[in-house]
Amino acid sequence: MTQEYVPPKVWTHDDENGGKWASINRPVSGATHEKSLPIGKHPLQLYSMGTPNGQKVTIMLEELLALGEGSAEYDAHLISIAEGDQFGTDFVSINPNSKIPALVDHSHANPISVFESGSILLYLAEKFGRFLPTDINATAQVYNWLFWLHGSAPYLGGGFGHFYSYAPEKFEYPINRFTMEVKRQLDVLDKQLSRNEFIAGDDYTIADIAIWPWYGSLVLGTIYDAAEFLDVSSYPNVVRWAKTVLARPAVQRGRIVNRTWGEPWEMLPNRHHAKDITDALNLEPKD
Repeated sequence: MTQEYVPPKVWTHDDENGGKWASINRPVSGATHEKSLPIGKHPLQLYSMGTPNGQKVTIMLEELLALGEGSAEYDAHLISIAEGDQFGTDFVSINPNSKIPALVDHSHANPISVFESGSILLYLAEKFGRFLPTDINATAQVYNWLFWLHGSAPYLGGGFGHFYSYAPEKFEYPINRFTMEVKRQLDVLDKQLSRNEFIAGDDYTIADIAIWPWYGSLVLGTIYDAAEFLDVSSYPNVVRWAKTVLARPAVQRGRIVNRTWGEPWEMLPNRHHAKDITDALNLEPKD
Protein backbone atom coordinates (compact mmCIF):
# COMPACT_ATOMS: atom_id res chain seq x y z
CA MET A 1 0.00 0.00 0.00
CA THR A 2 1.16 3.51 -0.71
CA GLN A 3 1.66 5.76 2.28
CA GLU A 4 -1.22 8.17 2.86
CA TYR A 5 -0.36 11.78 2.16
CA VAL A 6 -0.55 14.00 5.23
CA PRO A 7 -0.78 17.71 4.30
CA PRO A 8 1.78 19.91 6.09
CA LYS A 9 0.61 22.74 8.32
CA VAL A 10 1.83 25.25 5.72
CA TRP A 11 2.04 24.30 2.06
CA THR A 12 5.24 25.08 0.14
CA HIS A 13 5.85 24.84 -3.60
CA ASP A 14 7.73 21.78 -4.86
CA ASP A 15 8.61 22.28 -8.52
CA GLU A 16 10.11 18.79 -8.69
CA ASN A 17 6.70 17.12 -8.42
CA GLY A 18 4.49 18.94 -10.89
CA GLY A 19 4.51 16.70 -13.92
CA LYS A 20 4.79 17.91 -17.49
CA TRP A 21 4.12 21.58 -16.72
CA ALA A 22 6.14 21.83 -13.50
CA SER A 23 8.55 24.36 -14.96
CA ILE A 24 5.83 26.93 -15.65
CA ASN A 25 3.44 26.36 -12.74
CA ARG A 26 4.04 28.63 -9.78
CA PRO A 27 2.03 30.03 -6.88
CA VAL A 28 2.68 33.71 -7.66
CA SER A 29 1.71 36.04 -10.51
CA GLY A 30 3.57 38.67 -12.50
CA ALA A 31 6.32 38.85 -15.09
CA THR A 32 9.49 36.81 -14.83
CA HIS A 33 11.41 38.39 -17.68
CA GLU A 34 11.47 41.30 -20.09
CA LYS A 35 9.90 40.43 -23.43
CA SER A 36 8.19 42.61 -26.01
CA LEU A 37 5.33 41.39 -28.16
CA PRO A 38 5.25 41.65 -31.95
CA ILE A 39 2.61 43.85 -33.56
CA GLY A 40 1.37 43.04 -37.06
CA LYS A 41 -0.41 45.23 -39.58
CA HIS A 42 -4.02 44.48 -38.64
CA PRO A 43 -5.98 46.29 -35.92
CA LEU A 44 -6.71 43.01 -34.13
CA GLN A 45 -3.63 41.45 -32.57
CA LEU A 46 -4.05 38.05 -30.95
CA TYR A 47 -1.47 36.50 -28.64
CA SER A 48 -2.34 32.87 -28.12
CA MET A 49 -1.68 29.16 -28.56
CA GLY A 50 -3.87 26.59 -30.29
CA THR A 51 -5.22 24.97 -27.14
CA PRO A 52 -9.00 24.68 -26.77
CA ASN A 53 -9.13 28.13 -25.17
CA GLY A 54 -7.05 29.62 -27.96
CA GLN A 55 -9.13 27.93 -30.67
CA LYS A 56 -12.28 29.67 -29.44
CA VAL A 57 -10.96 33.05 -30.55
CA THR A 58 -9.37 32.03 -33.85
CA ILE A 59 -12.53 30.14 -34.83
CA MET A 60 -14.59 33.24 -33.97
CA LEU A 61 -12.35 35.46 -36.06
CA GLU A 62 -12.44 33.07 -39.01
CA GLU A 63 -16.23 32.86 -38.75
CA LEU A 64 -16.42 36.67 -38.87
CA LEU A 65 -14.16 36.78 -41.91
CA ALA A 66 -16.29 34.10 -43.61
CA LEU A 67 -19.27 36.46 -43.21
CA GLY A 68 -17.40 39.23 -44.99
CA GLU A 69 -16.36 41.20 -41.91
CA GLY A 70 -13.12 42.51 -43.37
CA SER A 71 -12.19 44.48 -40.25
CA ALA A 72 -11.95 41.17 -38.41
CA GLU A 73 -8.63 40.51 -40.16
CA TYR A 74 -6.04 39.72 -37.55
CA ASP A 75 -2.50 38.74 -36.74
CA ALA A 76 -2.14 35.73 -34.44
CA HIS A 77 1.19 35.48 -32.65
CA LEU A 78 2.25 32.29 -30.92
CA ILE A 79 2.64 32.43 -27.14
CA SER A 80 4.51 29.27 -26.21
CA ILE A 81 3.28 28.41 -22.75
CA ALA A 82 5.87 25.64 -22.48
CA GLU A 83 8.59 28.28 -22.90
CA GLY A 84 6.96 30.65 -20.43
CA ASP A 85 6.14 33.39 -22.97
CA GLN A 86 3.04 34.21 -20.94
CA PHE A 87 5.28 35.55 -18.19
CA GLY A 88 6.95 38.17 -20.39
CA THR A 89 6.45 41.80 -19.41
CA ASP A 90 4.40 42.83 -22.45
CA PHE A 91 2.07 39.86 -22.18
CA VAL A 92 1.51 40.37 -18.46
CA SER A 93 0.65 44.01 -19.16
CA ILE A 94 -2.18 42.76 -21.42
CA ASN A 95 -3.24 39.88 -19.18
CA PRO A 96 -2.07 40.04 -15.56
CA ASN A 97 -3.35 36.46 -15.15
CA SER A 98 -0.68 35.20 -17.62
CA LYS A 99 -3.02 32.89 -19.53
CA ILE A 100 -3.74 32.67 -23.25
CA PRO A 101 -5.52 34.00 -25.23
CA ALA A 102 -5.18 37.78 -25.06
CA LEU A 103 -6.38 40.25 -27.70
CA VAL A 104 -5.48 43.88 -28.37
CA ASP A 105 -7.78 45.98 -30.56
CA HIS A 106 -5.76 48.80 -32.11
CA SER A 107 -8.73 50.24 -33.99
CA HIS A 108 -9.29 52.67 -31.11
CA ALA A 109 -7.24 55.74 -30.22
CA ASN A 110 -6.39 53.98 -26.98
CA PRO A 111 -5.96 50.27 -27.82
CA ILE A 112 -8.28 47.96 -25.90
CA SER A 113 -6.84 44.86 -24.23
CA VAL A 114 -9.16 41.91 -23.69
CA PHE A 115 -8.28 38.70 -21.86
CA GLU A 116 -10.18 35.52 -20.95
CA SER A 117 -11.53 33.66 -23.96
CA GLY A 118 -15.18 34.15 -23.00
CA SER A 119 -14.64 37.88 -22.62
CA ILE A 120 -12.96 38.01 -26.03
CA LEU A 121 -15.86 36.14 -27.66
CA LEU A 122 -18.37 38.56 -26.14
CA TYR A 123 -16.25 41.55 -27.14
CA LEU A 124 -16.04 40.41 -30.77
CA ALA A 125 -19.72 39.38 -30.90
CA GLU A 126 -20.77 42.83 -29.69
CA LYS A 127 -18.23 44.68 -31.82
CA PHE A 128 -19.43 43.03 -35.05
CA GLY A 129 -23.02 42.22 -34.10
CA ARG A 130 -22.59 38.54 -35.01
CA PHE A 131 -23.20 35.17 -33.34
CA LEU A 132 -25.11 36.77 -30.46
CA PRO A 133 -28.89 37.15 -30.80
CA THR A 134 -30.66 40.42 -30.05
CA ASP A 135 -33.79 38.87 -28.53
CA ILE A 136 -33.46 39.06 -24.75
CA ASN A 137 -34.52 35.46 -24.12
CA ALA A 138 -32.27 34.04 -26.84
CA THR A 139 -29.38 36.15 -25.58
CA ALA A 140 -29.92 34.83 -22.05
CA GLN A 141 -29.70 31.25 -23.33
CA VAL A 142 -26.38 31.99 -25.04
CA TYR A 143 -25.03 33.59 -21.87
CA ASN A 144 -26.23 30.59 -19.83
CA TRP A 145 -24.23 28.16 -21.94
CA LEU A 146 -21.21 30.42 -22.35
CA PHE A 147 -20.89 30.68 -18.58
CA TRP A 148 -21.70 26.98 -18.21
CA LEU A 149 -18.61 26.30 -20.28
CA HIS A 150 -16.42 28.52 -18.15
CA GLY A 151 -17.62 26.79 -15.00
CA SER A 152 -17.36 23.30 -16.46
CA ALA A 153 -14.24 23.20 -18.62
CA PRO A 154 -11.79 23.43 -15.67
CA TYR A 155 -13.09 20.02 -14.57
CA LEU A 156 -12.33 18.70 -18.04
CA GLY A 157 -8.97 20.36 -18.60
CA GLY A 158 -7.44 20.94 -15.20
CA GLY A 159 -9.19 17.93 -13.67
CA PHE A 160 -9.78 15.02 -16.03
CA GLY A 161 -7.22 16.03 -18.65
CA HIS A 162 -4.51 16.63 -16.10
CA PHE A 163 -4.89 13.39 -14.17
CA TYR A 164 -5.73 11.21 -17.20
CA SER A 165 -3.05 12.55 -19.54
CA TYR A 166 -0.46 14.80 -17.89
CA ALA A 167 0.08 13.83 -14.25
CA PRO A 168 3.43 12.13 -13.61
CA GLU A 169 1.59 9.11 -12.20
CA LYS A 170 -1.87 7.63 -12.70
CA PHE A 171 -4.02 7.84 -9.58
CA GLU A 172 -7.36 6.05 -9.48
CA TYR A 173 -9.23 8.39 -7.17
CA PRO A 174 -8.82 11.68 -9.10
CA ILE A 175 -9.30 9.96 -12.46
CA ASN A 176 -12.54 8.39 -11.23
CA ARG A 177 -13.69 11.64 -9.63
CA PHE A 178 -13.15 13.81 -12.70
CA THR A 179 -14.33 11.13 -15.14
CA MET A 180 -17.65 11.02 -13.33
CA GLU A 181 -17.99 14.80 -13.58
CA VAL A 182 -17.03 14.96 -17.27
CA LYS A 183 -19.53 12.23 -18.10
CA ARG A 184 -22.19 14.16 -16.20
CA GLN A 185 -21.33 17.24 -18.26
CA LEU A 186 -21.53 15.26 -21.49
CA ASP A 187 -24.93 14.01 -20.40
CA VAL A 188 -26.05 17.61 -19.78
CA LEU A 189 -24.93 18.56 -23.28
CA ASP A 190 -26.46 15.47 -24.86
CA LYS A 191 -29.87 16.19 -23.39
CA GLN A 192 -29.69 19.84 -24.44
CA LEU A 193 -28.67 18.88 -27.97
CA SER A 194 -31.45 16.29 -28.21
CA ARG A 195 -33.83 19.27 -28.24
CA ASN A 196 -31.77 21.76 -30.24
CA GLU A 197 -29.61 21.74 -33.33
CA PHE A 198 -27.02 23.89 -31.62
CA ILE A 199 -26.14 24.49 -27.99
CA ALA A 200 -28.39 27.46 -27.24
CA GLY A 201 -31.12 26.79 -29.80
CA ASP A 202 -31.48 26.59 -33.56
CA ASP A 203 -28.75 29.11 -34.35
CA TYR A 204 -24.99 28.77 -34.23
CA THR A 205 -23.64 31.22 -31.64
CA ILE A 206 -20.65 32.02 -29.48
CA ALA A 207 -21.92 29.30 -27.13
CA ASP A 208 -21.05 26.70 -29.78
CA ILE A 209 -17.76 28.43 -30.57
CA ALA A 210 -16.82 28.35 -26.88
CA ILE A 211 -17.89 24.80 -26.12
CA TRP A 212 -16.78 22.97 -29.28
CA PRO A 213 -12.98 23.18 -28.83
CA TRP A 214 -13.36 21.44 -25.46
CA TYR A 215 -16.28 19.03 -25.66
CA GLY A 216 -16.51 18.68 -29.43
CA SER A 217 -12.81 17.87 -29.63
CA LEU A 218 -13.18 15.47 -26.70
CA VAL A 219 -15.87 13.32 -28.32
CA LEU A 220 -14.09 13.44 -31.69
CA GLY A 221 -10.96 12.08 -30.01
CA THR A 222 -8.66 15.00 -30.74
CA ILE A 223 -7.86 15.87 -27.11
CA TYR A 224 -6.70 13.46 -24.38
CA ASP A 225 -7.30 10.39 -26.61
CA ALA A 226 -10.10 9.47 -24.24
CA ALA A 227 -13.12 8.92 -26.50
CA GLU A 228 -13.21 5.16 -25.89
CA PHE A 229 -12.50 5.54 -22.18
CA LEU A 230 -15.44 7.95 -21.83
CA ASP A 231 -17.70 5.86 -24.08
CA VAL A 232 -18.59 8.94 -26.14
CA SER A 233 -20.85 6.92 -28.44
CA SER A 234 -23.36 6.96 -25.59
CA TYR A 235 -23.75 10.71 -26.23
CA PRO A 236 -24.97 10.61 -29.86
CA ASN A 237 -26.34 14.14 -29.87
CA VAL A 238 -23.02 15.58 -28.76
CA VAL A 239 -21.22 13.57 -31.44
CA ARG A 240 -23.70 14.75 -34.09
CA TRP A 241 -23.24 18.36 -33.03
CA ALA A 242 -19.43 18.02 -32.87
CA LYS A 243 -19.29 16.73 -36.44
CA THR A 244 -21.68 19.44 -37.68
CA VAL A 245 -19.52 22.19 -36.19
CA LEU A 246 -16.28 20.64 -37.47
CA ALA A 247 -17.72 20.64 -41.00
CA ARG A 248 -17.78 24.45 -40.99
CA PRO A 249 -14.86 25.78 -43.06
CA ALA A 250 -14.15 28.56 -40.55
CA VAL A 251 -13.79 25.99 -37.77
CA GLN A 252 -11.37 23.96 -39.86
CA ARG A 253 -9.36 27.13 -40.45
CA GLY A 254 -9.45 28.52 -36.95
CA ARG A 255 -8.53 25.30 -35.16
CA ILE A 256 -5.04 25.16 -36.69
CA VAL A 257 -3.95 28.73 -35.86
CA ASN A 258 -1.16 29.04 -33.24
CA ARG A 259 -0.93 25.26 -33.17
CA THR A 260 2.50 23.61 -33.01
CA TRP A 261 1.64 19.91 -32.83
CA GLY A 262 -0.06 17.34 -35.05
CA GLU A 263 0.16 16.79 -38.79
CA PRO A 264 1.75 19.51 -40.97
CA TRP A 265 -1.68 20.66 -42.21
CA GLU A 266 -2.86 21.05 -38.62
CA MET A 267 -0.10 23.43 -37.59
CA LEU A 268 0.18 27.17 -38.16
CA PRO A 269 2.29 28.74 -35.39
CA ASN A 270 1.65 32.30 -36.57
CA ARG A 271 -1.06 33.74 -38.81
CA HIS A 272 -0.83 37.09 -40.62
CA HIS A 273 -2.86 36.55 -43.80
CA ALA A 274 -5.77 34.35 -44.83
CA LYS A 275 -3.39 32.68 -47.27
CA ASP A 276 -1.28 31.41 -44.38
CA ILE A 277 -4.13 29.11 -43.33
CA THR A 278 -4.98 28.12 -46.89
CA ASP A 279 -1.37 27.15 -47.56
CA ALA A 280 -1.21 25.04 -44.39
CA LEU A 281 -4.49 23.23 -45.11
CA ASN A 282 -3.35 22.49 -48.65
CA LEU A 283 -0.56 20.32 -47.21
CA GLU A 284 -3.12 17.65 -46.31
CA PRO A 285 -2.83 14.64 -48.64
CA LYS A 286 -5.73 14.34 -51.04
CA ASP A 287 -7.39 10.97 -51.72
